[in-house]
Amino acid sequence: MVVSSTTATWFLILVAVVVLWLWKLVNWVWLRPKRMEKLLRAQGLQGNPYKLLIGDTREMYTVLVQAAKSQQSMTFLSDDKDMTPHITTFNHHIVQKFGKNSFLWEGPTPKVIIMDPEQIKEVFNKFQDFEKPKLSTGLANLEGEKWKMHRKIINPAFHLEKLKVMLPIFFECCDDMISKWEVMLSSEEKCEVDVWPFLQNLTCDIISKTAFGSSYEEGKEIFELLQEQEGLIMRSQKVYIPGSWLLPTARNRRMKAIDSNIRGLLKGIINNREKAMKGGDVVKNDLLGILLESNHAEMLENRNKKGLAMSSQEVMEECNAFYIAGQETTAVLLVWTMVLLSRHPEWQARAREEVLHAFGNQKPDYNGLSHLKVVSMILYEVLRLYPPLVYFSRSTKNDVKLGDLSLPAGLQVSIPILLIHQDPDIWGDDATEFKPERFAEGVAKATKGQVSFFPFGWGPRVCLGQNFALLEAKLVLSLLLQRFSFQISPAYAHAPVTVFTLHPKHGAHIILQKL
Repeated sequence: MVVSSTTATWFLILVAVVVLWLWKLVNWVWLRPKRMEKLLRAQGLQGNPYKLLIGDTREMYTVLVQAAKSQQSMTFLSDDKDMTPHITTFNHHIVQKFGKNSFLWEGPTPKVIIMDPEQIKEVFNKFQDFEKPKLSTGLANLEGEKWKMHRKIINPAFHLEKLKVMLPIFFECCDDMISKWEVMLSSEEKCEVDVWPFLQNLTCDIISKTAFGSSYEEGKEIFELLQEQEGLIMRSQKVYIPGSWLLPTARNRRMKAIDSNIRGLLKGIINNREKAMKGGDVVKNDLLGILLESNHAEMLENRNKKGLAMSSQEVMEECNAFYIAGQETTAVLLVWTMVLLSRHPEWQARAREEVLHAFGNQKPDYNGLSHLKVVSMILYEVLRLYPPLVYFSRSTKNDVKLGDLSLPAGLQVSIPILLIHQDPDIWGDDATEFKPERFAEGVAKATKGQVSFFPFGWGPRVCLGQNFALLEAKLVLSLLLQRFSFQISPAYAHAPVTVFTLHPKHGAHIILQKL
């Protein structure tokens, strides 16, 4: 039988496609990882030998299981304890095993651990070469000109004068929470409270009102969806499984449904505000109103140029980022501050003395809050020991030099914030201890000018909301110190766990006493 030339041609094309696909597959799962491993080892970096496809998954699982078992019976000990093995478990394990110049494997991709302050500085400054993972929404997820445009539009929402205007909202929300605690204490001298859910609700209330001008009840559904999403993440397997997020599991389907519901709720809030603005309503002095006003001004300035203002979808993504980051960051900062001040009554007393000297029993004002030195020292030390995020991840967009390292394109880079914040080579032998006095002369003096303290990031892409979070935390802490003394409950179990941010796994049981 004679095979036609057309059939033969198609057969050869099919063979070529299959061969090409097989070559790409082999390159992805074996050849490329081995080339990268050879390159990294040649530069003095150490790590486990690459294992086909799974990388360090098996060892990671073993280490995480062992860490979980050791933490089950842990309580807050009388002395400060190094929590890094329990919080950033596998990064800590790799650094202990191979030293600071090391790498690990996430499937077939090597991830270099960067702990040198000068190299960290370069990563933050060369943000065009070191891209953020595409996991978040809004400004943090953008690169290049798009990022510059969004940053320009969002900046006015976080100007000092705007934050001052929001202070009464902070006070109103916190006063509501304090009133609930006072009712619980009305018939008793002392009362045990799990303050964690209260602080989550408080920061949710604050971000709802400051970002969207809505009350907690109107934003409640978004908050509850975010809590459910966090619960799903906590219950999921915390070991890297390539492509696991693509599987049609019940968890993944629910995660997508939650994301869709949150976007729908935010879209409704934004649409209503835009209709009100078109109807001539005065722009509200909240983050969303300021954002829409700034975006509208950008549209008018560049009316004949496409892509120089935010679309409705992009405004919605920025609002989602406001809600998540604004609620999470301050809640975890406040809860660990209460835990550590309960553990260290001498610093609680010093902070209270400063607050009472500044305000007495009067409502705190912006000028007084900005001059609270002891409170600032305490908040910085809490952020050092319990930063909201325990590591940053980046990927190399192109081949890039990092100090004396040559990193190929497509490599992952991990900056383990917690390990750096508690590195004895940087902070001294007492690096794991709660000592706010190390910040007595400010951050620059404490870090000796090195990039070794960055709970909100560093450099050109430092978090825009850091002043918002610190102002909120100062006000809430001042109000609490005016009304209560607090100490750790015997029921408290110390188990920090990373969800989106660093949470107290079993809550934060504190014994409150009204002053």
